Amino acid sequence: MSFHDTPELLEEILAQFGNMLDFLQLQINYVDWEQPNVQSRRCLEIARKYNKPVTVMEPCKGGTLVNLPDEAAALLEAKAPGSSPAAWALRFAASQPGVTRVLSGMNTMAQVLDNTATFQAFSPITPEELETIRQVTAIIEKNTLVPCTGCAYCTHGCPKGIAIPQYFALLNSIARTTGSFSSQAVYYHNLSLQHGKASDCIGCGQCEKACPQHLPIRQHLQVVAEKFENGTAFPARK
Repeated sequence: MSFHDTPELLEEILAQFGNMLDFLQLQINYVDWEQPNVQSRRCLEIARKYNKPVTVMEPCKGGTLVNLPDEAAALLEAKAPGSSPAAWALRFAASQPGVTRVLSGMNTMAQVLDNTATFQAFSPITPEELETIRQVTAIIEKNTLVPCTGCAYCTHGCPKGIAIPQYFALLNSIARTTGSFSSQAVYYHNLSLQHGKASDCIGCGQCEKACPQHLPIRQHLQVVAEKFENGTAFPARK
């Protein structure tokens, strides 16, 4: 079973139907470890209570833990020179008791090689590294406007065809990296030529019902529209 909800509901399900399940698939990464909308730690604890092996999804949180703010990336590099941000994220997930597999979406051969190398010579996260991860988490949270994983469930059935995850990624990018607004505005404009603009949202709420992260998507889309559609970098669409 793949699960995207509260620890309380997970316990209710396992108490009633746990004998029917061989394993669970849970969203586990160091940013979502204590996040109230995901509660990775609590969900993992409940899985262990019912002796269910766990397969991890979203260990890099849709790329968030790979494309780090410069300050966060510098912290990881100083602690372990040459170790990629993805390796840190995968090691954190795989180090948790009860985890038997860690899934990772890879787009290039370099990513495949990096990920496999991480597990070929696997070393669990140490207490000292965990403290570094806590510092990195604080930096990420400070620089993340929308904790979207890019699953795109929200787009299925959107009456305006809005590219919600892509727009949220652009919004987070300008928050994390100084001087990136003009380039991200170009991406926004190009996307909007084939998809609905953020301001096209009619507020139906279909996206929020589908979102595994329980995000207030309609509110975030208003911010996207304010940032990208009201500036001079975004030309009017005919």
